[in-house]
Order: sequence, then structure tokens, then C-alpha cells
Amino acid sequence: MRLLKTPLSRVALFLSAGIGAATLAIGSVSAAPLAITHAKVHTVTGQGVLTDATVIIEDGKILAINPQALPADLAADSIIDARGKTLTPGFINSFNQLGLVEVSAVGESQDSREKKADIIFDPSLAFNPRSSLIPYSRKGGITRNLVAPGGGESIFKGQAFAVDLSGEFDSVLKSGLGVYVVLGGKSKGSRAFDLQTLWHKLEDRQKALAKQEAKKDDKSKKDDNGDKEPKRDELILDALLSGEQPLFVKADRASDLLQLIKLKQAFKLDLVLVGAADAALVAKQLADAKVPVVINALRNLPESFDAMHTSLTSPARLVAAGVKVVLNTGGDTHNLYQLRFTAGNAVANGLSPEQALASITANAADVFHLDAGRIAVGQAADLVLWSGDPLELSTRVEKMWIAGEEVDTNSRQDALRERYLSKSTAPKAYVK
Repeated sequence: MRLLKTPLSRVALFLSAGIGAATLAIGSVSAAPLAITHAKVHTVTGQGVLTDATVIIEDGKILAINPQALPADLAADSIIDARGKTLTPGFINSFNQLGLVEVSAVGESQDSREKKADIIFDPSLAFNPRSSLIPYSRKGGITRNLVAPGGGESIFKGQAFAVDLSGEFDSVLKSGLGVYVVLGGKSKGSRAFDLQTLWHKLEDRQKALAKQEAKKDDKSKKDDNGDKEPKRDELILDALLSGEQPLFVKADRASDLLQLIKLKQAFKLDLVLVGAADAALVAKQLADAKVPVVINALRNLPESFDAMHTSLTSPARLVAAGVKVVLNTGGDTHNLYQLRFTAGNAVANGLSPEQALASITANAADVFHLDAGRIAVGQAADLVLWSGDPLELSTRVEKMWIAGEEVDTNSRQDALRERYLSKSTAPKAYVK
């Protein structure tokens, strides 16, 4: 992209024309803007769906929507005519091991698990942005992902982190995004012990912090530990207790979900439930406690004694009760691209198309505290142009932008198809 100065006339144009205000650094050098015109824009905001709309991108952000006119100095090759096709925010998947596991059967390609892993385990250090599964996932319209650690023997599996799917080496957006905990039935031992462990860990740290504050207030008391630096696990617990970090808990059984609601209320946690097969049974309690749920809409079989009430209608029932729902995909990292099919099946079982789209864009951005998921002025320009309805099986991605930069939608699978369909006198396996 060429570089240019931002003239005052253009600043005035966008500030007066866009929906909302755009903040620009006057006189600073910036990348040339890109205009996507004549698009059917699903904003996933209060603006709803805009027809024959224009979206302008600059410096990785959405600069304006439906301006009165395009900038006079906008280059012809920086204008994309959508011809009425659908433009959506990039999709956000979650709780998988993208970039940490390439082939699950090959131990050397797995970096999500560690036997000794605990609350401080940070798998983002091993994230591989050049994984062949990243461009494959982009084919499903996915531009961002929340990666979850596999952990070890502890209930604390480690720190989740957020990435974009640009494939660049700086694509880890935020490490230490939240603590991931796994609870539920065990082949040996009791779920009660794990619930108690989680409760006691938070309670003990809360008491320690209260004691420290009391000693600070009472100067007559000598604090022998006053100069001690908090341990790494204590800092993470502090972030949970202050609400700076979410607590992601994977649990299925309704009784476990109710116990976790009590935990949230006791410690004022930013609690997010993952899996939550029985969530529809306690939908009212979840809504009243404002606990969001990350759920796979295709999960409909009693996989265990913890998941006896899962159903294809669960997402719709949760949304109807007032629960914020985020949809994700099941299985391994090869299934990430199917996120839009998961959302489409949720529509077939009671969600509206608007609710389904929000569950893989705006809702996910809100729950995971990401600057994405909506087409609005000032938001990150993670956008996807589709050939048709993105929730339809036959629709494909035509163009994709991550942080305003267009990315390739070809994958290894496309290269293999071209290789083996090419005409050659050599055996197909040897076609170059």
C-alpha cells in the first residue's frame, strides 16, 4: 500500500460522514485507505444490516461507514466493488488448540499439554502462526481465535490466549487472556474435591489480600512479608479476584454449573462457562447471574453421565432465557472452519440468523474482551466478503481482511487439489 498524508479536508469529511466519530492523527503518515462499496453489510450492531453500503478502512481500523463521498485521492485499485455481496465481521472461534497441535497422532507436533502444567502455564510461547491449519481455518471466515491450553493433571490447565489468523509471527494478540479450568466427572476420585480445590484456592488468596490490606491500614503492626514479591500464581489469582482476567471453566452437569454460579457470586468473578451441556436446564439461573456460555450447537448426544441433557435446541433456549451465547466447534483443530455450519445448524434449531451471527462475532468479542466482532467506526477491520449467505453450505469466502490487510484464502488443501488435478504424463503422485 502507498503512504500518504492525511489532509484536513479528508479528516473533516470522515468525521462528518461516518456513523460515529473516527479518530485520526492529523498530519501523520498512514496507509492509504481502502473502500468496500455496494456491499450488504451485516454490522452486528444497532445499525443492523445496511444495503448498498460503503465501508472505509485505514490503518487496520474501520474509518467510516456510508460516507457522503469517497476521498478524492483514493486510488482506483483501493476500491473494492462488492456488487451487493455480503460483508460481515470476521468470525471468532474458541477453546481449541490451533497453532499448538498440528497432527494429534504425532507427539512432536503437540504443545498444548504438559503433565506439570498448572495455573501459570502459558502455551502461547509455543504458538505456531505458520501452522497449515490456519489458512484452512480462514476458509471458514475465521479471523480470530481463542486458544485454550490442554494443561496437565491439575484442574488449572493454564492461560488461554487470543490470536489473529493472519499467519504473521506477531499474530498473538494477547497472552494470559484468562485462566482455563476443567471440572466434572472423573474415572478416579470425586468432582467434589476439584470444586473444593477451586473454591479454597480463591478463598485463601482473598483472605491473604485482606490481611495485607489490614496491615497496611494499621501501621502499628509490623508486616514481615510486606516487602515480598507476590508469586506468579498469586498474581494470576489476584487478576481473577479483581475481575481483570476471566475464569473459563469447562463443566457440563447442571449441578456443577449451579455450584459455579455460587463461586462467581462469592468472589465477584468474570466467569465464562465452556461446554455446559446441561446449561439449558439452568438457563434462568445463568441469565440472572449474567454468566455467558460457550457451547457447540452440534452437540446433541449423551456423551457421558455429565451430558445427559444436551440438545440441538440448547443455544436457542439459552438465548431465549437471556443468556449470552458464544458458539464454537467441537473436535480437533481441523474442524475450526466449520464454525459457520455450526451457526447455521443453530438457526435450523431455533436461533434467528442475527442471533447466530452475533454468537460467532460480537458475543465472542464481548466475552473474550477483543476489539473485533462488529462493523463499526473505530473497530478492528477484520472483515469477510462472502459469495452469499455465510451460514449456507455452498457459500464461500471471496475476500478477507485482518486488521485491514487482505489475506490469502488459499490453503494446503487447495494446493493439493491443483497438484493432483493437473495434467501430466508423470504419475499423479509425482506431479509438481
